[in-house]
Amino acid sequence: MPGSTPPDSPPTIHTVAIVGTGLIGGSLGMALRARVPSVRVVAVDVEGVAAAAVAAGAAHAALPLAEAVRGADLVVVAAPPGVSLGLVGEIAPHLRPSAILSDVGSVKAPFLAAAVAAVAGAHRIVGGHPMAGRETGGLVSADARLFENAAWVLCPAQNDDTSAVDALAALVSAVGARVVVMDAARHDRTAAAVSHVPQLAAVALVTAALGDDPGARRLAGGGFRDVTRIAASPWPLWQGILSANHGAALAALDGLRSELDTVRDALARRDWAALDAAFARAAHLRSGIPVDARGFLRPLAEIAVDADDRPGFLAALTATLATAGLNIADLELLKVREGLDGVFRVAFATDADRAAALTALSAAGFVARMR
Repeated sequence: MPGSTPPDSPPTIHTVAIVGTGLIGGSLGMALRARVPSVRVVAVDVEGVAAAAVAAGAAHAALPLAEAVRGADLVVVAAPPGVSLGLVGEIAPHLRPSAILSDVGSVKAPFLAAAVAAVAGAHRIVGGHPMAGRETGGLVSADARLFENAAWVLCPAQNDDTSAVDALAALVSAVGARVVVMDAARHDRTAAAVSHVPQLAAVALVTAALGDDPGARRLAGGGFRDVTRIAASPWPLWQGILSANHGAALAALDGLRSELDTVRDALARRDWAALDAAFARAAHLRSGIPVDARGFLRPLAEIAVDADDRPGFLAALTATLATAGLNIADLELLKVREGLDGVFRVAFATDADRAAALTALSAAGFVARMR
């Protein structure tokens, strides 16, 4: 992948200052301490949170911002979107010329613009966006395994040298993520289309379907809950995201409105052929989505395993794979109604692991096949 370093390349970063130790910052600190013990992690946060990060194993020490930045090879801004841009100005005077400045925000162009303006003459600014998260935030939800098999998008500043991207990519790979390098403007357009618009659409759909009909809730089953799960996301977080990516979000929302108008017009005309074509095109496009579904990446090597609705099935499945020395990269129970058998989607990093898994599971009596 352009601009990235293979996962087995040693990182050239020895001290990391994480500014903001909530879910993402705390998880990054924990992952670094667990998987890259040679790296020293310093937490920067309000006094109580920084101390809690050290106690939770997310950092070796807590320091004031200026002191932490002066001693860091990498500074990662992991504060909420509305706070991060202001922190760049506080960080810049203390940043060493050789240090890398990055972040973990879901919108990249504003951060890069602020960083380039603040860090005059610097050539080591790389925006970052780990495609990982949870429905609950804060340090209490942090987990060293949060980034495993997740995409981590790196968006270098226009004047950035490749060594900064390479060094950061090596560290990102070391904590289990998979690196994607892309231009910031392209990232923000893509994020608007595949993340921000679905969020807004889910909010609108829940209100349209359930708002005036309390009885509809009794009929809104698993499929509806799956489609609209993100409607419960907290507004304060999304206010910052949508404000930062306002233009791209509006453009993507206009695209959705246009497609909805097309489908509506076809339905009004009873143009079944047009709707057939729309369904077919959507199915074709969706089939190309990476079903590991944690970023803008190609699919993992997958199998499907028929699942019996009985206690202990999953334990037996994972034990069989563990005995064969196989690591599961992703695991999902495909949705079925309660009380019925289902199918587990099991993903592996390589085709060779997939082939070995099929052999091991078949020998153990499981019904497994390629997806």
